[in-house]
Amino acid sequence: MTITQPDLSVFETLESEVRSYCRGWPTVFDRAQGSRMYDEDGHEYLDFFAGAGSLNYGHNNPVLKRALIDYLERDGVTHGLDMSTTAKRAFLEAFQNLVLRPRDLPYKVMFPGPTGTNAVESALKLARKVKGREAIVSFTNAFHGMSLGSLAVTGNAFKRAGAGIPLVHGTPMPFDNYFEGRVPDFLWFERLLEDQGSGLNQPAAVIVETVQGEGGINVARPEWLRALADLCARRDMLLIVDDIQMGCGRTGAFFSFEEAGIVPDIVTVSKSISGYGLPMSLCLFKPELDIWEPGEHNGTFRGNNPAFVTATAALEAYWADGSVMEKQTRARGEQIEQALISLTEENLADVKEYRGRGLVWGMEFTDKERGGRIAQRAFELGLLIETSGPESEVVKLLPALTITPDELDEGLRTLARAVRETA
Repeated sequence: MTITQPDLSVFETLESEVRSYCRGWPTVFDRAQGSRMYDEDGHEYLDFFAGAGSLNYGHNNPVLKRALIDYLERDGVTHGLDMSTTAKRAFLEAFQNLVLRPRDLPYKVMFPGPTGTNAVESALKLARKVKGREAIVSFTNAFHGMSLGSLAVTGNAFKRAGAGIPLVHGTPMPFDNYFEGRVPDFLWFERLLEDQGSGLNQPAAVIVETVQGEGGINVARPEWLRALADLCARRDMLLIVDDIQMGCGRTGAFFSFEEAGIVPDIVTVSKSISGYGLPMSLCLFKPELDIWEPGEHNGTFRGNNPAFVTATAALEAYWADGSVMEKQTRARGEQIEQALISLTEENLADVKEYRGRGLVWGMEFTDKERGGRIAQRAFELGLLIETSGPESEVVKLLPALTITPDELDEGLRTLARAVRETA
């Protein structure tokens, strides 16, 4: 694919140096539909990024777009703070009937600010308020957001350094397989909790991702998650599952923790809950934890009604019979896994390990700089992929759940070519 040099001058001169994704994809995107994006010169890109997981149903999904256009054309409320609106009521009813009740989940629903990090902040605040303690345990290579409370339970040194102040009241513990099976699960954690001289204050909660996305696609085993839930129950700690990137069907089931058969005390959801890439987040918690005072955690944009509209449409279109989406996601995941097996078997590929669940997969290479080169070559070939992990050493695959088998196969062939051409 021949790419002409785009005019990036206004971005380079006016926009902050903090911008990141645009550096790896140096073009100016103009439109998008389904799993395809197009730049202003008409070049086509197959999207294996899906808005960092916020576009599980693809770009400009026609069902969701129709619902949004109809709502806007009738002058439906767009900004509502936490006022009661018809759009919010429709979402809450759909969420209760299509997600919570079928799974026998008892959660109350809180609308914090519209971003994932705000959902995490509200979860941490609530856990501390309920337990009357400040300490939170997180895990190695975790990522929970970029605001101060979320950064305090995030592992990445580069992102933590951006805070500019000490990040306190968070203690990391080893994630599943951190010691590659040489140390029994939770040995260190249990010992610290038992030892009055360990220096670990009794935690209010433990926060965990069932699959660490930004941390390198590290997949927790169901038995590890069950043991963690048991540990939290025995030690009077709340269990918070951060499902911001891995929820809404990304791993197969609507919630990523369903496979483990656990019921977390608190769950954070964002990214694809709106279905359309519109800002929206939820903090879900067991009813007995709902001790908030009115307005104790608020935000101007927690009532994003257009997001409620598309979220409702997504639930009704894709989760009225949840097994259909789940089976499709698992089938597409098997398609990816077979392609990664083939790549791994090629000596040229030099794949250290591949791992994933559903439609989130990662490939780690022996050469830690290889991932960046592969992502760059993939872009040149018309495929959008990103890297993850503490040193960006993992190539991350995050296509839309609605991607077709042919599109997925096309992207995987392009990925294989990029891998071979960067050996």
